[in-house]
Amino acid sequence: QVQLVESGGGLVQAGGSLRLSCVASGRTFSNYAMGWFRQAPGKEREFVAASSWSGTYTYYADSVKGRFTISRDNAKKTVYLQMNSLKPEDTAVYYCAAKSGYYYSIEWKAYDYWGQGTQVTVSS
Repeated sequence: QVQLVESGGGLVQAGGSLRLSCVASGRTFSNYAMGWFRQAPGKEREFVAASSWSGTYTYYADSVKGRFTISRDNAKKTVYLQMNSLKPEDTAVYYCAAKSGYYYSIEWKAYDYWGQGTQVTVSS
């Protein structure tokens, strides 16, 4: 079992920044690829960013590429999502997720464990 707890969400003006954190407990964190997903009201959950278990490989949705950065600190069992140049369309509940194995996936169904989510609201 892996427990994930996100934090760092909040209300920010367009153009601002937020840094989300996701702390894991339980099994060996470094054995899991990590992903960030988001879900806006009335919309399906969508992929945002992902990292291999070493952090060597990362991947981003086109909508956030160049603005968001995923990183991880395996010693702290924490994955981060640095979000810059935020836009109102980034408003959503953000979830971190863990997938067993080295490589990430952009499909949410591939992930084994999920956090409870943290709300990000970007005002125009």
